[in-house]
Amino acid sequence: MEKPKIVVICGPTASGKSSAALELAQHLGAEIINADSMQVYKYMDIGTAKPSSEERRLVRHHLIDILYPDEEFSAALFREEARQTIAEVSAREKKAMVVGGTGLYIKALTSGLIRGGEVDPAIRSRLQAEAQAKGRENLYRRLEEVDPAAASRLHPHDTYRIIRALEVYERTGRPISALRQTHLFQEEPYHVLKIGLMTERGNLYQRIDVRVDAMIRKGLREEVRHLLEMGYTSTIKAMQSLGYKQMVAHLQGEYDLAEATRRIKRDTKRYAKRQITWFKADTKIHWAAYPKNREAVFRMIEGFLRN
Repeated sequence: MEKPKIVVICGPTASGKSSAALELAQHLGAEIINADSMQVYKYMDIGTAKPSSEERRLVRHHLIDILYPDEEFSAALFREEARQTIAEVSAREKKAMVVGGTGLYIKALTSGLIRGGEVDPAIRSRLQAEAQAKGRENLYRRLEEVDPAAASRLHPHDTYRIIRALEVYERTGRPISALRQTHLFQEEPYHVLKIGLMTERGNLYQRIDVRVDAMIRKGLREEVRHLLEMGYTSTIKAMQSLGYKQMVAHLQGEYDLAEATRRIKRDTKRYAKRQITWFKADTKIHWAAYPKNREAVFRMIEGFLRN
């Protein structure tokens, strides 16, 4: 059978992915598959910038509100759910548009995952605690010993990726660099067109400020308070995410609302910077300013789907 064609709309937070995808999906008669790791959770609407009910009426969205906040989700589970959804969308002779900023989810869907590279929460928690107690430099030195190839590509302060590499080594007994060399991420179940939305850094940061202020006005504090009242504790993974973590600290009296807002803006900008670094490493992404280059993007997608 011929491989299905999918369009991916990606980019950092607040780059306009949702609004662009909504317009493009309406134009193309496509359905949207969410690739944002937080929009899968029920009750977490404001802080995740989830599409509104009206937007979901205009275009059918998938993989939104599929889990409760205390349920685990992963790139492997996303791949499984997304592939099943794409098959169902294709069976109805509709086009699938994957939209989101979680780069690992998009990579898992379009290129596969390293076998044995699944997350091990126990190992990860222990390594995180060790980084806190003994310093991240200690973990980096250990990585230099067990996987010098991976260590040479990482900054000594890149704690997340250092822990990830050590986690894989402990889980499999093999360096993550060797596993990547074997896998090469060449699993290609789809014909894919990836479009990344870009904007000047200063403009992106301004958009983040505006978005966070809007979330506060819409009731992010009340949304988080309601989640706590429902019994979802501050320690679950979903409540440690951007916006929710800072608002929980505010509600617990650690700082006032103004400081919570400042921290959300600061941490969101840091997250956007990491997203940009991730996506820039993907040479298959076609970058475009949207809506400035709207017509060019339309032509690119139409040509891809037609040929």
